[in-house]
Formats: sequence, C-alpha cells, structure tokens
Amino acid sequence: MPRAMLIDTDTASDDAVALIMAARWPDVEIKAVTVVAGNVPVDQGVRNALYTLELCGSEAPVYRGSAEPLRRPLVTAEFFHGGDGLGDRGYPPPQRSPAEGDAVEAIVRTVRENPGLVLVTLGPLTNLARALEIAPDLASLVGRCIVMGGAACTVGNVTPAAEFNLWVDPDAARVVFESGVSIEMVGWELCRHEANLDDAEMAYVRGFDNPLARFAIDCNATALEANRRQSGDPGLGLPDPIAMGIALDPSICKRRSAHRVQLETESDLTRGMTVVDALEIHDYPHNKKVWGHLARPNAVVCWEIDVPAWKAMLFRSLRDG
Repeated sequence: MPRAMLIDTDTASDDAVALIMAARWPDVEIKAVTVVAGNVPVDQGVRNALYTLELCGSEAPVYRGSAEPLRRPLVTAEFFHGGDGLGDRGYPPPQRSPAEGDAVEAIVRTVRENPGLVLVTLGPLTNLARALEIAPDLASLVGRCIVMGGAACTVGNVTPAAEFNLWVDPDAARVVFESGVSIEMVGWELCRHEANLDDAEMAYVRGFDNPLARFAIDCNATALEANRRQSGDPGLGLPDPIAMGIALDPSICKRRSAHRVQLETESDLTRGMTVVDALEIHDYPHNKKVWGHLARPNAVVCWEIDVPAWKAMLFRSLRDG
C-alpha cells in the first residue's frame, strides 16, 4: 500500500526537484500539494508546482495557500532563484489549473482523511500554522512532519542567525514547533559542502538526457551561482531535496536526536533563529525555573546525512525521466 504524503511548498528551483523525487518514488502517493508564499509569491509558486508535476505525469492536486506571513510583510527570494523562481528559463504555463479551495482547508481535510500520513514542508510554515490553529487535532494525526527549515547551531542563509523559510514567517514556525506535531527538523546546513552537487555530478545528471534531468539542472542555474556567491560553496545546494530524501528514506539521516527547539520572533538581529537546546542546558539547576515545561523536546534534529546515499537517491529519481 502506498504511503500517503502531503507536500507544502513555496515552489522554486530546489522545491521543484524535491517534488520530482516524491512524484517518482514508487511507494508514495502525493495526496495534495499546498503552496505558500515564500521564495516567490504564491501564484507563481502554484504555477511552478503545476508545471513540475506535469513534467512528472502526476495528477496530484495543487492548492493555493497563504499569500502573506501571519503577522508581517512577505519577503521573497527571487534574488536567489530567479524572477520566476525557476531560473528565468521561459518555461511555458502549465496546462492544469489549481484545485478549488484553500490550501489550509486542504491540509485539514487531507490529514483527517489520511491519518499517519507523511507531511513535508519545503517553505515558510504559514499554511501549516493556520491549519493547526483551526484544527489542533491535526498534530496527533500526522505520522511524520519533515520540516526543511532552520539552522541547527550554525549560521543561516538569509541572516547570520536564520534560515530563509523560518525567517520569512517566524510566528508561524513558533506555532508549528509548539503544536505537538512530530517534527523532524532538516536544517539548511545539511545541503552544504560535500552535499553540494559539483560540476562533474551536474554533468552526470545532464548525461541522463531526459526532460526531468535537464529541468532539474537548468531551473537551478540561478541558484547555483547565488549559492557560490553567497555561501562560498563549491556547487549546487539542494536543501529541499535533502529534506525530501529523509522523508522518503529516514536512513538518509545518519545522526539525529530529540531536543527543545524554540523560535525567535521578536529580535531584529536573530529573527527566525532556531534555538536548539543541543546540550540540554535547560536541565541545569539555575535554568529550571526559567525553562519549566519548555524543557521537553519538541523536535528531532537531523545533524548529519549520508551524502552518497542521498545523491544516489536523487540520481535514481532523475535517471529515467
């Protein structure tokens, strides 16, 4: 029996590759794709999701979701992914239209109809936070909630302290992390360094010479240059496909542990920072009065991935497309 999956995305270039992985995985059925504003405005994200799924031959319904964060203006990332989020390659409009209804309603309905499903979030957590606020019971119905977001005890990619998805809507991230849903946090840092696709690996993917492989590399051309310029990394970082890899095969995460993760929402300096109590500092006597119930772990943090296994999974997803 296929595993039910719901994907919430702000569809830009690395999200698109993650969607391809899920759509082509043999024992996964994508019940819904919900789109949130983040990398690009929500309507562009809907268009990109529909186009990507059409390339895969997937009929998964795509729902338009939140156009703004919960309590602050939207900041997008076209500077990183291109004006259309897909590297400005001039891709044609999709043939399909989005499904009727709001993404938040779709999340509530889909989770209730498929208890135990795998929920993968690839963008800001606005849609999921709104769903949990109107239907708190969803937290106990989700089997796994893989969150591509945050930066565990390391630097961020949008500020020195924060990763983009959770920085865009830290208020929503706080709602989700405090909701009781079974979070597996896959931070941006996991896509760096040896996890980058280098020139030889990108050429290898191009050598598959099929539409999906060409699309996966071409739509990330802007992101490749931005990654090299901003982060000083050697090649193409793909944070969303890494999160999707862990969703599809948990063994891709080599080292994980449960911790208390809190979100900073007020400070201009550290907005969106994921404060991970990695050393269980809360348990020190002088901290117990301060932390109280906040000491309980609320997320499993992935600290290290099996890079060769993840790359093999990615290549397999793109090889015969």
